[in-house]
Amino acid sequence: MRHTTLIVPGFHGSGPDHWQTWLEAQLPNARRVGGIDWEAPVLARWAGAVRREIDEASHAVWIVAHSFGCLASVVAAADRPERVAGALLVAPADPARFGPLGLAEEAAHHGDTLGPWLPSGQLGFPCAVIASTNDPWVRLTVAAYWADRWGSRFISIGAAGHINVDSGFGPWPYCLELLQGMQQAHEDLPLGAIGGAKVSHKGRRSALARLRHHTRASLESQRNDVA
Repeated sequence: MRHTTLIVPGFHGSGPDHWQTWLEAQLPNARRVGGIDWEAPVLARWAGAVRREIDEASHAVWIVAHSFGCLASVVAAADRPERVAGALLVAPADPARFGPLGLAEEAAHHGDTLGPWLPSGQLGFPCAVIASTNDPWVRLTVAAYWADRWGSRFISIGAAGHINVDSGFGPWPYCLELLQGMQQAHEDLPLGAIGGAKVSHKGRRSALARLRHHTRASLESQRNDVA
């Protein structure tokens, strides 16, 4: 099966020494998602950019996401399951740390977090969540909870921080081997082989549409508070 590997960085992006940049250089079919402000973690905007990349890809997409990029990826992929061959979600950020307009501690309304706006059922394609026991952005139990909700394989790699440059993850052969192993294992399976029929969700039914509506409502509420 021909495919595209879509690299989706997290909050602050992935610099030249990050494992995602290294991985991108190892794969001739890889591309990094564009059109994202890495310093503004607004989930609706990020998920929209990821979904656009999925729609524009010439072949089935394998997603390799990190941190907040994992949240954007699952929203986008939930709307296009028939175009996603699989996903590798590394150190997914805790949705409770973020609101619809950015970091939760900076939001006007505390308690308005992203958990209710993420897919809550199986994603319907091969997926693995890699987590760390001492990640400052998410507790291991939270990462395991979302992996279970999404029907993902859960892999703990021990005390590895946020699995980024600061915790020593530049070149990362294990990630490449895991991705290639998943791709080879599912190479001959049709898209949507896990979880039954897969169809795009469009219009008001889509996860992104609901998220965008809530984001606009939150923005309007914030403006009213300022006024």
